[in-house]
Amino acid sequence: MNPQKIYILGIESSCDDTSAAILCNGKVLSNVVASQKIHEQYGGVVPELASRAHQQNIVPVIDQAIKQAGIAKKDLSAIAFTRGPGLMGSLLVGTSFAKSLALALDIPLIDVNHMQAHILAHFIEEDDFDQPEFPFLAMTISGGHTQIVRVNDHFDMEVIGETIDDAVGEAFDKSAKILGLSYPGGPLIDKYAQLGNPKAFPFPKPKVSDLNFSFSGLKTSVLYFIQKKVKENPDFIQENLHDICASLQYTIINILIDKLKKASKQTGIKSIAIGGGVSANSGIRKALKDGEYKFGWKTFIPKFEYTTDNAAMIAIVGYLKFLKEDFTDLNVVAKARIKF
Repeated sequence: MNPQKIYILGIESSCDDTSAAILCNGKVLSNVVASQKIHEQYGGVVPELASRAHQQNIVPVIDQAIKQAGIAKKDLSAIAFTRGPGLMGSLLVGTSFAKSLALALDIPLIDVNHMQAHILAHFIEEDDFDQPEFPFLAMTISGGHTQIVRVNDHFDMEVIGETIDDAVGEAFDKSAKILGLSYPGGPLIDKYAQLGNPKAFPFPKPKVSDLNFSFSGLKTSVLYFIQKKVKENPDFIQENLHDICASLQYTIINILIDKLKKASKQTGIKSIAIGGGVSANSGIRKALKDGEYKFGWKTFIPKFEYTTDNAAMIAIVGYLKFLKEDFTDLNVVAKARIKF
C-alpha cells in the first residue's frame, strides 16, 4: 500500500495539551496545539480538569488542523492517536474521538506509543534537519520520563537506562516550586540560569548504577539547601535566584551528559538524539552540541515545536506504521502505562 499522497491525522491528548496535526508523506501541513492554562494556579496538572479541557478543545483543534492543511476529511488516509502512556482520562478523550472518526470515515486506525513518538519525531521531513541513521541512542527527557533508548530501527527500540524515581522534568518543576516560581517552572529555571554562575552553589550528583538515573535526592538537597539559607537570610532566594538556577541546571545537565557518555562508550554508538519536553532546555541543547567536538558525537536535536507534546510526532509514527500496514481495530483501549 503506497498511494501517491498519504494524509495522516495525528491526535495527541496524553497530558494537558490537546493537539492535532496533518502530515502528507512525512511532511507537516499543520500542527495545532491548545494548551491548558487552568493548571497554573494549582502548581501542576490536575487530571480531571485536563480531561474536561480536552473534551472542549478536541473538536475545534482537529477542525483547525484540517483547515490549515488545506484538505478535507475525505482526503485522510488514516488516523493516528496516542494510546499511552499518559493520564487515563486525557487519553480516553483522544482515543474515543479517533476511533469514532476512523469509523465514520471508514479509514485505518493507528495506535501510537507517546514515548516512541518523541524519538521518531526526528523523522519528520524538515529542511535543514538531518535524520539519524540506525542504530542511534535517544535520550527522552520529560516531566514523566527520563530514559536512554537504543534505537535499532523505527520500531526496534530497547530502553537501556531510565530513572528509578523522579524524572528530570519533575526535578526542574519541583525545584522551581521550592524557589517560589510559577508552574511550569522548568522554562523559568532555564531562563534565569542564563544570567547566573553555574558553579556558585555545588549540588550533589546521585550515584546510581549502570545507566539509570535518580533525581529525588537532588530535589531534596535543593530543599534543605534553600531552607538553611533562607533561615540565615530571608532574602536569599531573591538575591541569588540566577545563581541558584544556573547551579541547579548545571548539575542536572552534568548528570544527563555523564550517563550519555557512559552509554555511548558501552554501545560504541556515537549518534545521539534527544526528545521530550525537557529537550527544549537551552542548556541541555548546548551541552549536546558541545558533545560533538568533546566526544566525537553526531547529535540530533528536533525542531523546537516537536519537542513538547504535539500531534506532528504522533502523525509521523502513524505514517511509518501506515507504510507497514500496521493498523489497530476499534477494540483498542487507552493505557496509562505502556512499554516500548
